[in-house]
Amino acid sequence: MLEGLTQKLTNAFKKFRNKGRLTEADVKEGMREVKLALLEADVNFKVVKEFVNAVTERAVGAQVLESLVPAQQIVKIVNEELIRLMGSEASKLEIAPKPPTVIMMVGLQGAGKTTHCGKLAAMYKKKGKNPLLVACDIYRPAAIDQLKVVGDSIGIPVFSMGSKVSPVEIARAGVEHARKNGFDMVFIDTAGRLHVDETLMAELENIRNTVSPQEILLVVDAMTGQDAVNVAKSFNDLLDISGVVLTKMDGDTRGGAALSVRYITGKPIKFIGTGEKMDMIEPFYPDRMASRILDMGDILSLIEKAEAAYDAKTAAEMERKIREAAFTLEDYLVQLRQLRKMGNIEQLLSMIPGVKTGALKDIAIDESVMNHTEAIVLSMTPEERQNPSVINGSRRKRIAAGCGLTVEDVNKLLRQFDQMKKLMKQFSGRKGMRGIPGLGRLKLPES
Repeated sequence: MLEGLTQKLTNAFKKFRNKGRLTEADVKEGMREVKLALLEADVNFKVVKEFVNAVTERAVGAQVLESLVPAQQIVKIVNEELIRLMGSEASKLEIAPKPPTVIMMVGLQGAGKTTHCGKLAAMYKKKGKNPLLVACDIYRPAAIDQLKVVGDSIGIPVFSMGSKVSPVEIARAGVEHARKNGFDMVFIDTAGRLHVDETLMAELENIRNTVSPQEILLVVDAMTGQDAVNVAKSFNDLLDISGVVLTKMDGDTRGGAALSVRYITGKPIKFIGTGEKMDMIEPFYPDRMASRILDMGDILSLIEKAEAAYDAKTAAEMERKIREAAFTLEDYLVQLRQLRKMGNIEQLLSMIPGVKTGALKDIAIDESVMNHTEAIVLSMTPEERQNPSVINGSRRKRIAAGCGLTVEDVNKLLRQFDQMKKLMKQFSGRKGMRGIPGLGRLKLPES
């Protein structure tokens, strides 16, 4: 996520770190590098100008120039200004005092409206809400069917009236259906175009005026860079959006949209899409995003993902088994499955402070290896999982045949498990990891 921008800013900060005391000229020279890094990341020019001026003005003050660690002071200022630029605080969805809460999703074709309707609905379903999806895109071929597939995959019903009824009438009827049938949230999937046009905007305005949504969320493809900012401005000028959902943040994103949208529109980024799976969506936290951009990790998001995957009872039981050296292959399999529930492994590693984003790009984390590990363990008998020491040569052949892998694959897993058990007490005692359920206790399968 924003890897290119992170690397460029890291290089710019070296200008400061390579010197002891800084002069005003040193600060301005370093800030030129920061300015170029932001412009190359496709950040809006007005945004770059204001940001650089704000940082420079604070950085040439006596508190920084006379500091024993001026480089760290400047990074701190940059971090604070990035947070301010992106909105300072997280912005939540407005929930209607009287249900249903109506969320209208708008944007251009291909930005991910339909998918993110489902992602948001699934997120709020986990929070105890009873959401309904409403199919108002009657123009794009198979758009209604796509929303139904999304709805089926997350167990959320879809209200549709086919492609012959006007989107305005479908939206009105959908909200009324929700009101009568106990749905407390409505996510309206509207049509997009390849570009902003009068017909699109007129239809969206009619839907807005008919259903009076609590939120109008603009879904924007973050990979389009500066174009994403222009789209956001156009939609905001005509519809007065309440917030933005940035999608495809896991792709080759330069960062321009994330750093420019709030400044240009005055409206907050509320969510970011971080992958294709339905649970790969996160609330947008300006402070956490700034930390990621500056390669400082995002330990809070990592903890939240861990807490969502691990229940307290399981984590406590695992800790007891580790302490008492009673950890088995069955427990190992549980840990592996819990880790998978947390999401993409590379994204998780990038959230850990000190793990350099650039260092991960050449590391191929093959999740099929995790599948192989699971297959091997499942091919064992309950006795073998509890006590791997009974696994002799003939048993290894049987296990390998049962999972379709080789005896060497089985041997590798058993060697790895044996090594892990020897280190388990050391891992469980690490102070920095004890607050994160499961982390520090699980060694990833070797590729």
